[in-house]
Amino acid sequence: MTALEDRPPFWRLPVTLPTAIFILAAAFLTATLSGVFGMAGGLVLMGALALVLPVSAAFVTHGILQLVANGWRALLHRRHVRWDIVGWYALASLIAGVLVSLAAFTPSKPFLFLMLGLVPWLTWLPAGWLKLDAARPHQAFASGFLVTGLNLMAGVAGPLLDIFFVRTELTRHAIVATKAATQVFAHLAKIIVYGAPLLVGARDADMPPLWLFALAIPLSMAGTWCGGLILERMSDVNFKRWTRWIVTAVGVLYLIQAAQLLMAGS
Repeated sequence: MTALEDRPPFWRLPVTLPTAIFILAAAFLTATLSGVFGMAGGLVLMGALALVLPVSAAFVTHGILQLVANGWRALLHRRHVRWDIVGWYALASLIAGVLVSLAAFTPSKPFLFLMLGLVPWLTWLPAGWLKLDAARPHQAFASGFLVTGLNLMAGVAGPLLDIFFVRTELTRHAIVATKAATQVFAHLAKIIVYGAPLLVGARDADMPPLWLFALAIPLSMAGTWCGGLILERMSDVNFKRWTRWIVTAVGVLYLIQAAQLLMAGS
């Protein structure tokens, strides 16, 4: 038997206690952050998982946890969701997923952190440069294709998605709810594209065991609920201002990490 054949199924693989605690804490805290700002949590969680897991496993784990967090957030705020936007986004997300899957692309860790560090800077593009509005059908479709494509390369794409919502007339509740609903499809694509090879044993990766997901998922749901409570206490002005500064600070940290990995030859 080969070394790969000797490995136990991924759901039985052991995980150290510090790693388990780290992942569980990250699941709760980042879901809370996403519940407030709609995108910062996913960016933080992707980097956290990439620190302790192989790239493919980090993508799938991130996809599962964010699928639950976004799905739960969309459910909690379902009366605010713009389903017409979600429909066009879902169609484009399917197309992007198929194309990336055919390309069989998997980023290295330095490239992943580089992309994670660059993505937040999209929030600083002047609103006048790109007159985008996700409420328009063709632009909702474009957002689905571009955001899902970037999500499959960098693990996150919240700042890019945000560009399509900056010029909309939606309230903060509608923005958070609609973005959460669209990201269900983006993360589903990530789970399928990177998870399928793991399930068939085509790639060597250490996925967390199922019991860890069983604990992390309700923690993500609880974090989303907590984030919703905080959101109610914020104004639309503060909501948009804090989002930009938080993701930028995280992006700087990721660029430093990418530089360190490149210098170390990882």
